[in-house]
Amino acid sequence: MPYLGLFAAAFVAATLLPAQSEGLLAGLVVAGYVPWLLVLVASVGNVLGSTVNWFLGREVMRFADRRWFPVKPAQLARAQAWYARYGKWSLLLSWMPIIGDPLTLAAGVMREPLRVFLVLVAVAKVARYVVVAMIAAHYA
Repeated sequence: MPYLGLFAAAFVAATLLPAQSEGLLAGLVVAGYVPWLLVLVASVGNVLGSTVNWFLGREVMRFADRRWFPVKPAQLARAQAWYARYGKWSLLLSWMPIIGDPLTLAAGVMREPLRVFLVLVAVAKVARYVVVAMIAAHYA
């Protein structure tokens, strides 16, 4: 069951909802679970969560004027400006707190092809989880 919980935490953490999964991953590594499997599960969940952002970005402008819309216009404009300036390579920063999730949304808004999006986001997310697992394993 810890793997399912990690998947869920990683998925939610990649969406625009406030959450984190690195602490759970590190805790499970320290608890003795299989590190490579934890990295795989967390990475798949996190990339899928980012893909939800990408899909939302494809349709976001339709709902931007609604009160329930989770992203403030200034945040969306900032992410779009960053993405317009640095292009698809900015997705290598999708692992970063605060800016990563809006970048994946902006990629959808800017119509980045899904294949390119998936490759770049997967590289970023897997690398981040590998580093977290390696640090946790060192202290285990």
